[in-house]
Amino acid sequence: MSIRLTGFVNLLARHHLNVLSARVLQNGAQIAAWDVTRDERRLQHSVSKSFTCMAVGLAIDEGKLSLETKLKDFFPEHAQIRSDVPSSMQPGELTLYNLLRMSSGHDSPPLWAEERATLQEKDWVKHYMSLPLDRPQGEKFTYSSGDTFVISALVQAAVGETVKDYLTPRLFEPLGIHDVAWETSPLGVTLGCAGLSISNEELSRFGQFLLQKGMWQGRQLVPAEWIEFATRKQIDNEGSPDWSQGYGCQFWMCRHDAYRADGARGQLCVVLPGKNAVIAINSEEDDIQGILDAVWAEILPQL
Repeated sequence: MSIRLTGFVNLLARHHLNVLSARVLQNGAQIAAWDVTRDERRLQHSVSKSFTCMAVGLAIDEGKLSLETKLKDFFPEHAQIRSDVPSSMQPGELTLYNLLRMSSGHDSPPLWAEERATLQEKDWVKHYMSLPLDRPQGEKFTYSSGDTFVISALVQAAVGETVKDYLTPRLFEPLGIHDVAWETSPLGVTLGCAGLSISNEELSRFGQFLLQKGMWQGRQLVPAEWIEFATRKQIDNEGSPDWSQGYGCQFWMCRHDAYRADGARGQLCVVLPGKNAVIAINSEEDDIQGILDAVWAEILPQL
């Protein structure tokens, strides 16, 4: 079986959406592929967060972390206890669960790309934990790349190697994703929140692995229970149609009973369990909602 992407490509052109590559998989097979030039490795931006989430699931399965792990458990030297601040608003008290679902309590989340580029402090965990929270953790979703970087640092502290090195034999190599490049902090911590470079075809494999709940070629790479947990709604959020469906653990919920890994400039890995399908897209485009609208209008009806 195959489907046609002509309508999708024409709709992108009409709306001047700069999509570079698309892959559609259904029932375990690729049923459509399209590239402006060729599929090559590109920066996946915040799609990286969803890969970091897989490292968390593995570390929890190995008993090295739990959802209730607190930052102070692994970084006690940075846990400044202030007597004038309730414990629920102490950075050291932040739990892995609230970091995963981005409810850490910052109004202005730390460690955005612009701040990372100019930050004098080389220990980014120290910097993150020096900043007071604006509200108790767990109350409200606020998108934060800083939360995900700290998750990466937490995994590294727990398992004794970087997230990239930890995932290489456990996820990347089994999926056939070799020689991965992933940016790091000045102290060598895998960025986690961004910085991963893979091709769109490799991204589609990750989507198929998620659809199969962690099973790949007869091996359970990541516990199915973890993928089910991480890819379902854990907190409410607000925004445009596909940004107001809720957030899981480093995954966005979508319309049409789908969920996605999502990166700036239009990197998307959309998983549709009800259609047994995956749609992977790489772009150089800020209007991600426009791309998703085109997916729903022109690809979804063919599945």
